[in-house]
This record gives sequence, structure tokens and C-alpha cells, in this order.
Amino acid sequence: MLGTQIALKVKEQLTEITGLKAETVSSFVKTQDGYQVIIDLLELANVPDTHDVLATYETQVDEKGNIISYQRTRRYRRNETFEKEEEQT
Repeated sequence: MLGTQIALKVKEQLTEITGLKAETVSSFVKTQDGYQVIIDLLELANVPDTHDVLATYETQVDEKGNIISYQRTRRYRRNETFEKEEEQT
């Protein structure tokens, strides 16, 4: 199965599980046991849409693209900008 097929399958599964609309795939990484796929979902639609509330979900999936586990890791408004926090040394 191709990476794009797995990403689409994970988006569909996560939409079915949560009842939320999957917006984008933010990350797709091959792991030892399958894949880690990070997807942003629309949690609350607002007007204007820049005030929509989105959430980032991290999923672990097997080689066939079936979700093994998932968790919400962040919530944010669509108009927010953020940088990945740098690790403190």
C-alpha cells in the first residue's frame, strides 16, 4: 500500500471514529511497527472560518493503514501561528 493510500485511509478512519472532518495530514512517518500519521481535524466551525477550532491527532497505524491507537495532542484556532518549540539544552 502506498503512503498516500495509507494517509487517506487513516483520515477516513479517524473521521469515522471521532465524527469530525479531517482537514490535513501534517506528518507521515514510517515506524518499526507501521506508521505514525498526524492529522488535523475540524472540531468547531465558526464564522469567519479563521476562528475555526482545529485539533491535531497523532495516530499509530499498522502496515495496512489500520489505526492501532490515536490521541488528541493539541487544539488551536485556524488563525493561530506557532513554531515548534526548540528543546532546551
